[in-house]
Amino acid sequence: MMHRLFAEQVRCATDAAGQVDLVKLGELVSAAYEAGDRDRQRLTDVRGHTHDEVEQDLLRTQEFLDTIVENIPIAVFAKCAKDSRYILLNRAGEAYYGMPREQMLGKTPEEIFPADVARMVNEQDRRVVASGMPMVLEEHLLEVGVKGHDRVVNSRKMLITDGAGEPQYLVGVIEDVTERVNIQQRISHLAHHDALTDLPNRIAFNAALNERLERAQQAATSFAVLSLDLDRFKDVNDVFGHPVGDMMMRATAERLVAEAEGAFVARIGGDEFMVLMADEIRRDDVLSLAERLVEVIGRELEVDDFLSHVGLSVGIAIYPDDGVDAATLVANADSALYRAKREGRGRVCFFETAMDRELRDRRLLQRDLRQALEQNQFQVHFQPQARMDGEIIGFEALVRWNHPMRGFVPPDLFIPLAEENGLIIEIGEWVLREACREAASWPRPLQVAVNLSPVQFQTGDLERSVHQILLETGLAPTRLEVEITEGVLIGDFTCALNLLRRLKALGIRIAMDDFGTGYSSLSYLQSFPFDKIKIDRSFVLNLGATPQSAEIVRAVLGLARALHIPVVAEGVETEAQRTFLEREACEEMQGYLIGRPEPIERYASLIGINVERRRYA
Repeated sequence: MMHRLFAEQVRCATDAAGQVDLVKLGELVSAAYEAGDRDRQRLTDVRGHTHDEVEQDLLRTQEFLDTIVENIPIAVFAKCAKDSRYILLNRAGEAYYGMPREQMLGKTPEEIFPADVARMVNEQDRRVVASGMPMVLEEHLLEVGVKGHDRVVNSRKMLITDGAGEPQYLVGVIEDVTERVNIQQRISHLAHHDALTDLPNRIAFNAALNERLERAQQAATSFAVLSLDLDRFKDVNDVFGHPVGDMMMRATAERLVAEAEGAFVARIGGDEFMVLMADEIRRDDVLSLAERLVEVIGRELEVDDFLSHVGLSVGIAIYPDDGVDAATLVANADSALYRAKREGRGRVCFFETAMDRELRDRRLLQRDLRQALEQNQFQVHFQPQARMDGEIIGFEALVRWNHPMRGFVPPDLFIPLAEENGLIIEIGEWVLREACREAASWPRPLQVAVNLSPVQFQTGDLERSVHQILLETGLAPTRLEVEITEGVLIGDFTCALNLLRRLKALGIRIAMDDFGTGYSSLSYLQSFPFDKIKIDRSFVLNLGATPQSAEIVRAVLGLARALHIPVVAEGVETEAQRTFLEREACEEMQGYLIGRPEPIERYASLIGINVERRRYA
């Protein structure tokens, strides 16, 4: 009966994963010894049993208990309560102590362990005997045993008394939980650290920021929050691939930590980092560190034979001047970062109150953009394109936003906002439809050029949309020219290239806009047969100011001639610029010298209404 009961108790103390509850196990071992004593007394008192029968029952009980205790996969020991002399040690206990039981049984701690360890063991034993209460120690470092002090164990030691209540045995169980603790620590580490760089993650940063805020509020001190964003890192992934990009990110993180002078550095996602600087640091010191981070990240980085340049922009907010709570500080540091990137990247900006107003204004514009399409606030203006002799050959369609309260909103302000929130897809489709509808009504079959955003290539069904608009408006595909920047080809290059080829197969023309300002413009000319190249206006405007601009324009024109690709020069405003371009054999031009973007009614005669052939002379 007792055998079955004890076996059932052992089963109940073991969970589904095979882990033994030490408290339950200790109680079971104690109960087993107490039950053994009771059985011995009961069998001795039972009438009708011979002495041999009693001895046989006791022997079977003892063998069963010995088998159970011996095979429990946790160290179990028993000692005499009076002198702490070991009287039992199972197989797992031998492995734990690193010695055969013959060297321990019958001996006291002084005879087994070093003096300091023996004193500690005896003191624990005396406390358990004196109090009668179990001693439970969880996840403590190993004090004795063969495996050394790098192991973590759970242990339980309890007292067993005789029938008169006198101390009889001390029974203990010890479980090595090092691996389990290590796994738990690893899980906790992963929950608070970035998997790629092993830097603290957003969760850890938020916790550190809240702690820093509490300390600063109590001590009336200040500290700095830095928002960091890598420049041109997307180009690394696009050109070299994500494995190299990951290596670059790890190397960049190492540089940040090495130069941060012990400041708290966290990677909060993508190519974004946050830094918490020390309390009471001077504004000049914050600026000095930020500029040093920009400098060290901007240096050429070599990883596995790949050389690359990335940059860094930094925004700074100071507690309490720029915010007294975590959300405000982070938002204001991000506002400063946004300004740094907008002003040319590779810069450091402190938060200013004007930024907060600018950020709120930006959010209001994003909200208003959603109503602009519904309320017909957008207009399409047309800017003429001409040959170098002034003959008008087409128009570029340019969207304008006539805000009911703000008036005309500059395109370089609202187009990036529309690309951020995805509205550029609807706006771009509307502009394309309006431009094609208008051009189809012109008596003269002039070209019409329309800009396409990279976002339109990444989402939606652009090919179907273009084809449907051509059918709806009746515009001949050969009269439509779509202009793209190299941003269209950055990202999923193969997919974008295939889409361009399908668009070209419809009969429309493809032009590369802003040529010369991108990262890989030259390489893209090898990948796709563009119908036209547009030299960026910045080079044309600086023709008379910097020799480099003139050389770049000459180089682009020479390349285009070799590839038999026509070139349009944007931003032509003066006769001197036109003369230079004509001398260098540029075929076409666009700019204020020819005409500004205007409603098409302003160019009625040029499109064939009251036709009067105009040449620029």
